[in-house]
Amino acid sequence: MRIIPETKKLLAAFDAYMRLEVGSADNSREAYLRDARCLLHYLGEKSLAEVSVNDLHEFMVEMVELGIAPRSQRRLISGVRALFRFLTAEGFIEHNPALLLNPPQIGLHLPEVLSVEEIDAMIGAIDPNAREAVRDNALMETLYGCGLRVSELINLEISKLHLDDGYLMVRGKGSKERLVPMGEITIDAMRLWLDQRSNGKIHPGEENFVFIAPRTGRRITRVRVFLIIKRLAEAAGIAREVSPHTLRHSFASHLLEGGANLRAIQQMLGHENLATTQIYLHIDRSRLREEILLHHPRNKKS
Repeated sequence: MRIIPETKKLLAAFDAYMRLEVGSADNSREAYLRDARCLLHYLGEKSLAEVSVNDLHEFMVEMVELGIAPRSQRRLISGVRALFRFLTAEGFIEHNPALLLNPPQIGLHLPEVLSVEEIDAMIGAIDPNAREAVRDNALMETLYGCGLRVSELINLEISKLHLDDGYLMVRGKGSKERLVPMGEITIDAMRLWLDQRSNGKIHPGEENFVFIAPRTGRRITRVRVFLIIKRLAEAAGIAREVSPHTLRHSFASHLLEGGANLRAIQQMLGHENLATTQIYLHIDRSRLREEILLHHPRNKKS
């Protein structure tokens, strides 16, 4: 298997492949290059050789949250498929995860929602003797307790925490800030981590970031968060693929199951449009049916 070149050279090779071997029109080629850049930016440090179809589904969910139109979603998928066909054809990867990538539809291709028991099992799987135990506990409680995106988590700043008042401020999509409530369990976990963090190594310039690596004192990376979640899921005996986004969707689904207002969930997730938040409605159809049977006047027995 060939070594995947750095981004600039990879995109140049992809462009040449589409122009010379596929014979793509200029407009299509330029659009696919934009799609490839978008995906590479999303993946960050993750190697293309390690990308799974679940990673691609999560990428599409992120794009849906940004509000891109269905036509643009279909073209984006075409661009991603073209990139992975190129990677496979040129021997950079052995298996093509994009073969199983389908156009997103409302309520489909979301990461699976975990039960509360499964999330508790993941948190319980944290080794209390590990150097990162207190941090990882705070990380898990913040992801699940506040429904943050992984990018929001790794960029969370100490100056944006208002623990006495029970909320944090997070900078989300489009650099827009939003207020997110924090429960007592999350606040307690955060306090423990901040106490430990203050006595550890902190790299110059990283002083204001909440989640840092104890060994380096630097801000934790997106890839490290994915690896932590994967390790804890395996330790908890969860066979399904779990990612930080799974915890975000579990947060929203459990709020809905508990009777939270959809607009309140919208605000906490940072969705501009309520329609984006409605993707969670499919998760709880049985509960919604019970609500109708229980409360609708046509179903009430005299």
